[in-house]
Amino acid sequence: MPKVCSPDSHDVFIPPRQNSPIILASPHSGTDYPSEFVSESKLDFISLRRSEDSFVDQLFSNASEYGLPLLCARFPRSYIDPNREPFELDPGMFSDALPEYANTNSSRVAAGLGTIAKVVASGQEIYRTKLRFSEAADRITRHYRPYHRSLRNLLAQTRKTFGGYFLIDCHSMPSVGGPDDPDAGKQRANIILGDCFGNSCSPYLVNRVKEFFIELGYSVECNRPFAGGFTTHHYGHPNEGLHALQIEINRGLYMDEEAIKPVTGMQTLQANLDTFMKMLSKIKTADLRPQ
Repeated sequence: MPKVCSPDSHDVFIPPRQNSPIILASPHSGTDYPSEFVSESKLDFISLRRSEDSFVDQLFSNASEYGLPLLCARFPRSYIDPNREPFELDPGMFSDALPEYANTNSSRVAAGLGTIAKVVASGQEIYRTKLRFSEAADRITRHYRPYHRSLRNLLAQTRKTFGGYFLIDCHSMPSVGGPDDPDAGKQRANIILGDCFGNSCSPYLVNRVKEFFIELGYSVECNRPFAGGFTTHHYGHPNEGLHALQIEINRGLYMDEEAIKPVTGMQTLQANLDTFMKMLSKIKTADLRPQ
């Protein structure tokens, strides 16, 4: 599979020929943990990894066979999260003042899950000591900005070729809601689709994806508890033929969530996702127009 690399940041897998207006992105499956980050954390390595959307990049790794480009972050979500605004930061995490343009009041910052996360998905705090803003700025420059630059390039090229685009932002989720989640302690659906409550993707495309997974026997819900993050909100403008949909896959389908290892169900899920990508490859420009 042809690949374009950005050192320390991400990989872009480019098909020989893109035959539909689809782009796939996996922002949270990166596993390149800087050694200084691991040593500065109060958590053990497995705990740090609990924020990963583990193996999602592998689940969609055959994208090029269906003529679909795939963008995968290399950096881990607990280090920097590209599904946030670039400066969505908690001032309590820093020993010096943040610039005025930082967004310090979002609900994500309040939950400890800003661009630089305060906690991992289980709610445990990551850092032993406070950071300096220069550290956050460096991560944003070296990792966040190159990732979004490549994503924008993919979207712009796809729009130029097809007159629009359909971005699928690929994620995974714990099988049960965590203690700080609105669905705490509840078993989650197999698939949750997020379209920012109808603001980032047309109902036609959402329903097409939803019906596909239902026909395969998966339980599917929309927008609760995950309606989409920065990526879907920022890049999805369905009235202009620019669609973005977040897909959350239940980790219980394919991995041991405690050991962070694949289980036998991963092969079945990957085969079904291959069929999903084959379906996506048949989407045409006409499908992007408001229905």
